[in-house]
Amino acid sequence: MDALLERARTLKSALIQFVLEAEGELATALETFVAQRSHQKPFDINQRNLITDTFLTQGEVNEKTPIELFIASRSDLSESDRDLLTSWHRSFIALFEVEEKLPDGFKLMNWLTSKHYLVKPNDPLTLEEMSRFQLGEIVLCRIAPVTADYWMFSGPCITKGNLGKPKLAVVIGEFKQNYRASLYSDAPDLLEEAWESVATYHQAFVEHFGSDRITGSGYQINKQITELQEKMAKQRLEAAGIDSSKSLKEIMQDAGADETELKAAAVEAGADSQELDRFLEGDDKGKSKMVLPKANLPDEIRNAENVRVFTHPRWGQMFLPNYPKFEALLDNPDWQSVSYTEALVRKYLEEPQYNWFVWQQLAQQNPDRLEQMLQTVLNRPNFQLKTDLEPLLIQEFHKLREPELPEIASVPVHLHELFQTAVAEVNKTKAKAKGKKKARKGFL
Repeated sequence: MDALLERARTLKSALIQFVLEAEGELATALETFVAQRSHQKPFDINQRNLITDTFLTQGEVNEKTPIELFIASRSDLSESDRDLLTSWHRSFIALFEVEEKLPDGFKLMNWLTSKHYLVKPNDPLTLEEMSRFQLGEIVLCRIAPVTADYWMFSGPCITKGNLGKPKLAVVIGEFKQNYRASLYSDAPDLLEEAWESVATYHQAFVEHFGSDRITGSGYQINKQITELQEKMAKQRLEAAGIDSSKSLKEIMQDAGADETELKAAAVEAGADSQELDRFLEGDDKGKSKMVLPKANLPDEIRNAENVRVFTHPRWGQMFLPNYPKFEALLDNPDWQSVSYTEALVRKYLEEPQYNWFVWQQLAQQNPDRLEQMLQTVLNRPNFQLKTDLEPLLIQEFHKLREPELPEIASVPVHLHELFQTAVAEVNKTKAKAKGKKKARKGFL
């Protein structure tokens, strides 16, 4: 192990000890940080240590990170020590694939961004434990820079195994749920593009529906959103110079384009790569048309009698099947006699999809009535909406004051293709199982 990596291990140990032994504001900040990121999912000691490691760079006390507080507390640190510690603000968590095993580390690929890293354990014991990792294995871990050439593991590594595409897609989906703020930590260009896509979708929604909110049955909403997405996809294809009214064969003939190049351009423009393969089998009369991505709302939304949809350039789209019920309660002077009042209020408090933005809409509609409801449901007669709503939502029910990247945001092409392939493999497996089941029945 080289001297710099050894020094990094010593500094990291001292930094962790500084945070864990802290009192006052730093201790309170750590406790709150851990609670906000672990209250909705079970977690073991490794996951808790990952959260603590994240706190070193993302935690904040009086606008300073724990690393900055540690540096300020240690007058004995050299300039190189301070530079190394400061560089750890670029640490990030991701799902990595083991691409190559080296004598003192590994070559890893971040599956979220397709970026590659040389990463080394900063102590011999960890290196020995990780020597069991296999090529192709997926690991969840944080890495921190050491030099311009290599990084080190920062905190524990949680192995996910050597996964096929369907299981890998599931693991990436879980990562998106649990670490949404870290999706593209090492690719600010991808993150910026993803946020821009949310704003673009919002603008298209408003232009299409003439409002930033719509209400209807789940069936109607699903149909309307599908129409909007098809309209947007068609516009993207046209912007890429692709005529969506023609078959892929016709387009290739008109443009003299190479099939691979055209497919790549179409996928980048928003088309479905699995569907594009089918278009090549269409006849020359143009009967096979480009099939654009469709909305895939969950059954809870599609089967609901009445759904409210909100759009926002940062919060994205929110589909709320019971929002009209809550509105009716706010307009009902006799709301206390309605049987589901308490259950509905608690649902909005406890479930994450009813976010900060949704609560602001409720508060704007009828603040006095909402205040009365919360006083009654929470048994807090002195509850004041103006002063107590924010701490209630953030501190007690762990709702975020600022939005995380919404589900509707664009994703890198390689992830889009992974999910498409995973779905195709799952459907193929289901079809085979269904066929075998029918065959068995035929022999009975």
